[in-house]
Amino acid sequence: MSHLPFGTRVYQSFVRPLAFMMDPEKAHYATMGLFGFGLKLPLIGAALRKSMDPGHGAEDETVVAGLRFPHRVGLAAGFDKDGRWLKELETMGFGFVEVGTVTPKPQAGNPKPRLFRLKDDRGLINRMGFNNGGLDALVERLKARPKGLIVGGNIGRNKVTPNERAADDYHTCFVALHPHVDYFAVNVSSPNTPGLRELQDRAPLTALLNRLQEFNKAQSQVRPVFLKIAPDLSDAQLDDIVALVSDTGIDGVIATNTTISRSGLKTPESRVEKIGAGGLSGAPVRERSTEVVRFLRSRGDFAIIGVGGIEGGPSAREKVEAGANLVQVYSGMVYTGPSIVQQCLAGLK
Repeated sequence: MSHLPFGTRVYQSFVRPLAFMMDPEKAHYATMGLFGFGLKLPLIGAALRKSMDPGHGAEDETVVAGLRFPHRVGLAAGFDKDGRWLKELETMGFGFVEVGTVTPKPQAGNPKPRLFRLKDDRGLINRMGFNNGGLDALVERLKARPKGLIVGGNIGRNKVTPNERAADDYHTCFVALHPHVDYFAVNVSSPNTPGLRELQDRAPLTALLNRLQEFNKAQSQVRPVFLKIAPDLSDAQLDDIVALVSDTGIDGVIATNTTISRSGLKTPESRVEKIGAGGLSGAPVRERSTEVVRFLRSRGDFAIIGVGGIEGGPSAREKVEAGANLVQVYSGMVYTGPSIVQQCLAGLK
């Protein structure tokens, strides 16, 4: 282990074993708080920054949807829902960070416990339910965001908002965040908000995206818009998504969100059943998310952000070879640790 970077050694030897003894949700906030504290200590902070420098150069830059990314590796929504840790995440070397999912009004989300590790599968099951501090609080934090870091805004609807008024919630978030983010991710694919995935049907989704685009195109600075989709869509539904991208003029697709499937898991079925409902992420969704990326790329030349089961170089390269322009990680941060950016970039070189 001595050849590993300082930050990776600290994470694998000290932080992860302690974190895995804690409730996953509490561990998430504790580890990020510990990292932020470490950055403030002169010697430790300098060592952490040096060890997490991804070492990217001009050859790693890529332009997607009109935005120039320093490299292809970003952080998916859900990790920093409220934009609390943008400086820390920039230090970890991410080329871009997607905050949210944010809803117009603050909401507590689903009852706890609602986040579970499947260590044998290197996966997570979550039924968080769009817990977040609300739109106004996020906007205030984004006003102090690190300069130069590309930030995406992932937007959703409040649980209490019926689907027939869902477009109002998305529009409210879109308008308020527009001056403060570099791109948008429209999340209609979380399995943890009742009825939300019904918005993936072509008619309501077309109306929603057209409404957002009408506002977007009237601004002096047009923001790229991505649609985040579920891995559980059929080929016919994916074809509808491809047509919808063309019809609405959005920039691309984020493939994919978590899955409701539980097939092929090593974790005992009894434990999976005890955990109950929620979206499965991490290594178990890797193959299906790559299939979706490959299918979408075979149908069009729009931008694709590949996410699902990326844990390092080989899995990042797999997504790009399947047709993704950019990749995002989430669960891989839990199992691989903060060196995941360096590992992904090494694989993409």
